[in-house]
Amino acid sequence: MANHSQLGFQDASSPIMEELMQFHDHALMVALAICSLVLYLLATMLTGKLSSSSVDAQVIELVWTILPAVVLIMLALPSLRILYMMDEINEPNLTLKAIGHQWYWTYEYTDLKELTFDSYMVPTSELPRGHFRLLEVDHRVVVPTESKIRVIVTADDVLHSWAVPSLGVKTDAIPGRLNQTAFLAPRPGVYYGQCSEICGANHSFMPIVVESTPLANFESWFSLLPS
Repeated sequence: MANHSQLGFQDASSPIMEELMQFHDHALMVALAICSLVLYLLATMLTGKLSSSSVDAQVIELVWTILPAVVLIMLALPSLRILYMMDEINEPNLTLKAIGHQWYWTYEYTDLKELTFDSYMVPTSELPRGHFRLLEVDHRVVVPTESKIRVIVTADDVLHSWAVPSLGVKTDAIPGRLNQTAFLAPRPGVYYGQCSEICGANHSFMPIVVESTPLANFESWFSLLPS
């Protein structure tokens, strides 16, 4: 959960988000090294005396061609690895369908029984004490912990985006098209997200709440639902 003074990412709550944060730190270190080198060269040129160099021009051209290529490879290889990890969805334990509307979400559980419900934001006037304003919903998405969850995302009217930052999930909901993503929550918790595509006047009032619970509790919750 983000706070008002937070400058970085939310705490990672899935393996994919941990990988994304590590790649972010890696890319920042590369950028810091480049900026430091450029700053050093600028300071040297401004403070030193201009003189002819004994370094051959071909050597300089070779260095400024190979060095950027090495930097790009250092960024491209980890990035491609994470992209393939995010796109790989093998044998999910549970499939969930999220449908975006103006301005609420509809969820469908079809693996165990036909279950469909709408998820609306709880108005501030009805918000229980201790809950988050503009982030709490009347019906949460409940998933089992340590299970591969596949989410099929689409929309009914305009573009939406199903995003939960702490789980490293963000997938566009496009009318007439099915997109899919996956996540794994390794521990119980409540994870908050919002629609991340401007979808109209009430775009900021369609939050997403994913509750991860142990498998036994998930089965108990599911068994209590109406058939």
